[in-house]
Amino acid sequence: MACPNEKEAGMQQQDNLADSLNDLFTSVSNMVKSELQGTSNQLELLEKMNVRVSEEYKGFGDVASGLRVYVEQLKGKSGNFEEYVHQIEEIEKQVTEFEAVISVLDKYVSLLESKVKFVYQQQQHPPPTS
Repeated sequence: MACPNEKEAGMQQQDNLADSLNDLFTSVSNMVKSELQGTSNQLELLEKMNVRVSEEYKGFGDVASGLRVYVEQLKGKSGNFEEYVHQIEEIEKQVTEFEAVISVLDKYVSLLESKVKFVYQQQQHPPPTS
């Protein structure tokens, strides 16, 4: 039969083993809990960053929407100027043609002046008759 001391030693070993296993499971549990807490903290940070970026992009969306309305208004106004632009182009074309006519008239007037001067000089100084 086994001695009471041997039984106590076996019990002591089982208690030590149980304590060691309990410590192991507690340590593993604490490690897993810490890992999960770290992941949870990262997810909270990511959520806050997403909220911040969402707010910023919402502001950009509002600005873009305002710009779109402004551009549409400008397009409407520029459509009203289209008629005036066409009229200005027609006026420029007529001015160009008018300048060409003036140039021809200027040459003609210069030619007439030359002829008048010549006739006037002839009258002032008639050529000698033979």
